[in-house]
Amino acid sequence: MTFTRKAVCQGLALFTIAGSMLAAVAQAQTTSPEQLAWNILQDGATNKNSDQRVSAVTALALITDNPKSATMAEQALQDQDPDVRAAAAAALGTMMSKSSVPALIKALGDSDPKVIMSAAQSLVKLDNEDGYDAYYAVATGQQKSGQKLIPAEEQKLNTLLHNPKDLAETAFEQGIGFVPFGGISYGAFKTFRDRNANATVVKATALKMLAKDPDPRSGKALVAATTNQDWVLRSAAYDSIARRGEKSLLPDISGGLTDQNEIVKLTAAAAVVQLSSLR
Repeated sequence: MTFTRKAVCQGLALFTIAGSMLAAVAQAQTTSPEQLAWNILQDGATNKNSDQRVSAVTALALITDNPKSATMAEQALQDQDPDVRAAAAAALGTMMSKSSVPALIKALGDSDPKVIMSAAQSLVKLDNEDGYDAYYAVATGQQKSGQKLIPAEEQKLNTLLHNPKDLAETAFEQGIGFVPFGGISYGAFKTFRDRNANATVVKATALKMLAKDPDPRSGKALVAATTNQDWVLRSAAYDSIARRGEKSLLPDISGGLTDQNEIVKLTAAAAVVQLSSLR
């Protein structure tokens, strides 16, 4: 039997492709849940869809004491979408990233008022007095020095005060007062705003309140909620598990990395990373 040069080349090409596929499968099998989780968060943070980027950056807030998550959030402060920048500013405060104070101070000069207020809230959480300046301006319409706001700052203030939608979203991102709960992803907030979801809000709030309950039965209840049919409740459960910090729950939540809902998957990924990093 003789082989033409073309046949030999085709055979070598097929052999190479097959080898590459086997290598990819082998690599996927050896990827740890933690690395897979980071990959999911990174993909979300760079997604072309701005809502996906907001959800990914919001999920980063669940990962504390981790330079990588803080760096990703700081990078998101440069995003072209103000909602992403606002989510990033809020996340840095929630994760208590002291090293991010300079970046947050810079964000006080953002062109969008939502970003400014989120940065101010985070700076206050981080015990930096620069954050109070923005709140003072909102309350009094002038700077602490007594000087009037420059036209650009006054325009930002008017935009914020006369746009209830922006005020509501900013309040949500910062976990303020009347909003059912802060910390759950921005996508969940839009769900509450767009539909009558009173029962969902009550249940999701209850799930979040279980985060610090020392009773192990609460941990089991949160794990059970990760399989709920309502994606908002699944997201709330993973959020609460991440905050709970109970590493023994890690084997029970890895399934969330394949959830069909992107927001749930991102929140689960953050929970996996957070629990994996605990000693």
